[in-house]
Amino acid sequence: MRLLTFGASLAAIAFGAIALPASAQQAALPTFSELKPWDPSYAAPRTAWGAPNLQGVWSTASLTTLTRNAQNGTQGMGLVIPQEKIDAITENSYYNVRLRNDNERTPDTAGAGDGKGGGDVKGYNNFWIDPGSEYARVNGEYRSSWIVSPANGQIPFNRAGNAAAGSRLTNARASTNTGPEIRTLGDRCLVSFANQGGPPITNAMYNNHVQIVQTPDHVMLQIEMNHDARIVRLKTDGETERELPANIQPWFGDSIGWWDGDTLVVETRNLHRLQARGRIPLSQEGKVIERFRRVSDVEIDYQFEVIDPVSYTETWKGQMPMRYSREPIYEYACHEGNHALPGILVGMALELDTALEADGE
Repeated sequence: MRLLTFGASLAAIAFGAIALPASAQQAALPTFSELKPWDPSYAAPRTAWGAPNLQGVWSTASLTTLTRNAQNGTQGMGLVIPQEKIDAITENSYYNVRLRNDNERTPDTAGAGDGKGGGDVKGYNNFWIDPGSEYARVNGEYRSSWIVSPANGQIPFNRAGNAAAGSRLTNARASTNTGPEIRTLGDRCLVSFANQGGPPITNAMYNNHVQIVQTPDHVMLQIEMNHDARIVRLKTDGETERELPANIQPWFGDSIGWWDGDTLVVETRNLHRLQARGRIPLSQEGKVIERFRRVSDVEIDYQFEVIDPVSYTETWKGQMPMRYSREPIYEYACHEGNHALPGILVGMALELDTALEADGE
């Protein structure tokens, strides 16, 4: 849905086509300040077959991110941002500062383009990105991170998990680029580089919409970034066996769901081996449990739990609000990756030819 120009790194070239600017997308959402504390008596609407209705387009756009960090101004902070600090931390947040700086400049002034100043134009301006302009509000509390446990708001990697997370781009950066398989999944337009589709679902600087479609026996989560689609098979009453054997590893894993009252519970295992080493690695022994519960006409409470002793020192948990959007998801076309990847490989071939000529071969 957004256009990324070639000023970005090769690791992030596989982006979507232009649809609406960020201002138009955000106008279609209720603001976090408009979201009221949850009414415990709220009853979710029902589908034609009687299940809680989660269908529609929902947004995870927010200045709040998975972890607390220096860029979003929440490093070292507790889970809840104090009410007296929310205005200042919002005004001084990284993306809001960039947007203000970018809007104050014209092509005729120094520092035009990306809001960083000094004429340092690296990619595209902030008009086209859509990270959100507010910190998220969960049941009346402004949150500094999606992670609620551990208390420091950080992913509790152990050594193996840290190595797996760090390997996401290692092959591409260190490779000789002799074939497309060496490049990252994002470069190859296979799945999102930002892991927004999960599991667990996260957010990034744009393409933060999720469309939920339900049938009596399946739920589909269409992620705006890279038009990733996760298919969740709903268990029937009394069913205990998983549909797929452990040696079959789909993109986004093998997801099985069931209803616990009005909450959709989804358990995912067997993440594809090329996806399992990434931002949120998951070993073959690990699993992610997600919960989707509609808490108002315009909000879903999304919670997740990552259980994997191979990759983490402890089980960790998160919570994120999903706001209803009046806008549809527009087409995501992985145009840059489709064109740039051949260019990367052709460039490598030319380098090899030049090296061979220099060696007299």
